[in-house]
Amino acid sequence: MMFRRLALPLALSLIATTALAQVPMDPLDARDARRLDRMEQVMRELRSIVFQGRDSGKPVVVQPAETDYQLQEVSRRMAELEQSLTRMTGDIENATRQAELAKRDTETLRAENKALSDRLTALESRAASEAAPANLSGGLAGGPSPTAGLSAAEIFSQSRQAMLAGDYAVAENGFRDYVAEHGDTAKGPEARYWLGKTLTARGAHADAAGAYIGAIRGWPTTSWAPDAVVELSRALIALKKPADACQTLAELTRRYPKAPPAVQSRAAAARTQAKCAA
Repeated sequence: MMFRRLALPLALSLIATTALAQVPMDPLDARDARRLDRMEQVMRELRSIVFQGRDSGKPVVVQPAETDYQLQEVSRRMAELEQSLTRMTGDIENATRQAELAKRDTETLRAENKALSDRLTALESRAASEAAPANLSGGLAGGPSPTAGLSAAEIFSQSRQAMLAGDYAVAENGFRDYVAEHGDTAKGPEARYWLGKTLTARGAHADAAGAYIGAIRGWPTTSWAPDAVVELSRALIALKKPADACQTLAELTRRYPKAPPAVQSRAAAARTQAKCAA
């Protein structure tokens, strides 16, 4: 009797639910689809309860219909979390590889810069040892400097004007004074470059090489820097140091690949003169 009282409402509920399921519905979104799945799950459990009670005649223990659904949700979320962790692990590994490559490149570049700096220092030392003693203070010994009392900008400007006018002796003295007094300023490397030009004009190749080396130390990204490298190579050729000249020209190609055509043409001529390897 108890089973019949329980079975009748369950059967009615089952019939009503089935009738509702047969009514045409609009397209469902993801949330509605999950609710429909839950309703079907409840229907299956109700059907199982009805037939279990009928066949066994024993009391039926009804389990919550939410249990399977909750387990499915937990399983789905764990799968999503596992996928997220996998992606994060891949991103971390990729970032680690990139950091290692960047560190390796930095160490290689630092080593190359040190080697180049050492080479320039050695060239500078050899050039200085072969150069005649020079009066870097400018002017006549015991007399006042022609640039005494002038500002750094005035010394630089007057020296450039003298050079453009073809008065290389005055220009040389002016740039010597500038290097001696203001060589550590922003214009110092350029002053060394122009000093090297005046020294080249009078054939003082050893002094000129030293000036050019001081100008390009650190490989400045200026308009005159590529020409300074070529002038250094020519000074080294004049000093009968073709191997050093070829090394210098190799750095021109590497450091200043977009040097003006005129500079590249002079560099090609210097390579031919020094018999550099192709």
